[in-house]
Amino acid sequence: MYQILLACGGDGSEHSISLTSAKYLESKLNEINDIAVHKVILHRNFWETENNEQCFLNNNNELVVENKQPVKIDYVIPCIHGFPGETGDFQSYLELLNLPYLGCPSEGSKLCFNKISTKLWLSSLEIPNTPYVFLSENNQADQAKAFQAMRKWGAVFVKAASQGSSVGCYKVTELSKLSECITEAFKYSKQVLIEKCIKPRELEVAVYEYGGKLIATNPGEILTNADTFYSYEEKYNADSKTTTAIEAQNLTDEQKEQIKQYAIKAFTQLKLKDLSRIDFFLSEDGDILLNEINTFPGMTPISMFPKMMENNGHSMVSFLEQCIRKALKK
Repeated sequence: MYQILLACGGDGSEHSISLTSAKYLESKLNEINDIAVHKVILHRNFWETENNEQCFLNNNNELVVENKQPVKIDYVIPCIHGFPGETGDFQSYLELLNLPYLGCPSEGSKLCFNKISTKLWLSSLEIPNTPYVFLSENNQADQAKAFQAMRKWGAVFVKAASQGSSVGCYKVTELSKLSECITEAFKYSKQVLIEKCIKPRELEVAVYEYGGKLIATNPGEILTNADTFYSYEEKYNADSKTTTAIEAQNLTDEQKEQIKQYAIKAFTQLKLKDLSRIDFFLSEDGDILLNEINTFPGMTPISMFPKMMENNGHSMVSFLEQCIRKALKK
């Protein structure tokens, strides 16, 4: 019997979304024979079980829960959106413990969580992405760069560099609002990205390892109302008007193939592992632009990754079982 630690929550703005994703993954893990799932919720200064029992992982890879026999953990699923999961911090800890885990390594997670480092890598790999400038400080000189960019592009997105789910992201169409939005974005991150605003189709690809192969699905699509971007509220609010298509329509075979090639190249060159959701823009001029890489995509009932995987003929249960057994076989 393999003992699986399902870690969720975290100390970031996406804590509650991580809990929802973990509930979905737990339901799938419970369909696998010969494993026992131990779910823990991470907070800033402590861990706890669903029964509010404080717990921790010791240096012998044992899960220690108050007044219970320690359990030796074999494998970890870090279902943590944002800090400390997608930032790579939790993975670094697991690597120190020599504990195998689901998902991307610490280095790739850290690179992809920061929108600026992602863009620098993509540009070096000659993978097209949206024009941008970045700000390292909220001072007069850096704000001047932002104003210059907005005058050139007309409208911009101001994005906190190290946040997920569109947290700290603002669409700016008036110069008078730019400084205020930059200041707000710096509350979420030490660096801020100023990105050219385009009117694209928003496409997403599930990339995952299955049966010894790296697979990229056909692109799905996020369908928002005109002049609405895919904000945190649009992603998770019950009143969201956004809809999704598991397979995007009216794409040429060449466009689909190019998107898949870019996705696989990014996954491979950034040394990612197991799974990711890679998001693209398709501009009005037909340009394909890689927008961002999610190293642990959402697993909520409305999330695209599991839907695209299953639409591609692969079950989440089989995927999880393969990842676990492959890691423990090694």
